[in-house]
Amino acid sequence: MIRATVVIPNYNGRKYIKECFDALKRQTCKDFEVIFVDNASQDGSCELATGESCGLNFKLIELPVNYGFARAVNEGIKISKTEYVILLNNDTRAGKHFVEEMINAIDEHPGIFSAQALMLQYKDRKLVDSAGDYYSSIGYAFSNGKDRNASDYSKACRIFSSCAGAAIYRRSVFDKIGFFDENFFAYLEDVDIGYRANLYGYINVLAPKARVLHFGSGSSGSRHNEFKVSLSARNNIFLMYKNFAPWQMALNCVPVVCGMAAKAVYFANKGLLKPYMKGIVSGVTGYGKIKRVNLPNADYADIQRKLFRNTLKRFGG
Repeated sequence: MIRATVVIPNYNGRKYIKECFDALKRQTCKDFEVIFVDNASQDGSCELATGESCGLNFKLIELPVNYGFARAVNEGIKISKTEYVILLNNDTRAGKHFVEEMINAIDEHPGIFSAQALMLQYKDRKLVDSAGDYYSSIGYAFSNGKDRNASDYSKACRIFSSCAGAAIYRRSVFDKIGFFDENFFAYLEDVDIGYRANLYGYINVLAPKARVLHFGSGSSGSRHNEFKVSLSARNNIFLMYKNFAPWQMALNCVPVVCGMAAKAVYFANKGLLKPYMKGIVSGVTGYGKIKRVNLPNADYADIQRKLFRNTLKRFGG
């Protein structure tokens, strides 16, 4: 029985496809299908993916324009019929037990919305790329464990949200809490949906036995670039407006402004102040199109405590 659908979003990622697909062919668990969602690539990605799909239960979705990460994965999720959906970046190489351990992790409890694999750096697999995503009371989203030793992350644990670059999701929960917000286009849409899951009472976990090597920024090109910096700044404002209760907006206002000021200094030193400020302006002027999450029974106080703890985690080591 096929229990999981692996959705791979792609935009001009031809150079990563063979290695990504070869890793999926080596999986110990074969009970999955692959949906490759292409955002109007111009590099022959679709032709190569189709050719490399031999041996896989494979479907191809070709979108007419580049709709971004959120729309691409939504397209795959919505046509999936399996119990679980695994989102996997094209610039990854999954370990042979990846699918098996992903399913094992989310099978642990029906209250788990998502489980993230331990993402290791492609160029140095002893170092962590991401051991879970967190959001803080100063408006920072961050990947836990970045650049730390992978040996320090061997135990399963709760995380705030899963990085959608290598994570499994309970398909039925999307129908309850909604899909990835396509207004985000790309970046922080996975933190947003993880935040939303928390509000609905679900949990997200790290599954360290499931491992992937991640090249990083396969579509945008680098860790920091104008496109990524601007969209992330905008989407951060969308995320807060969408998920904060009114009293949280007031409580976190000063810390968030201080956090923005610190980021402005950081990006100014990298020559990226203009795109960062452009993103801030875009967020402030465009948040009206974002539909707020309004859950009277949600434990917003518990979420706020998590945001405080995440702040300490971010700066306390």
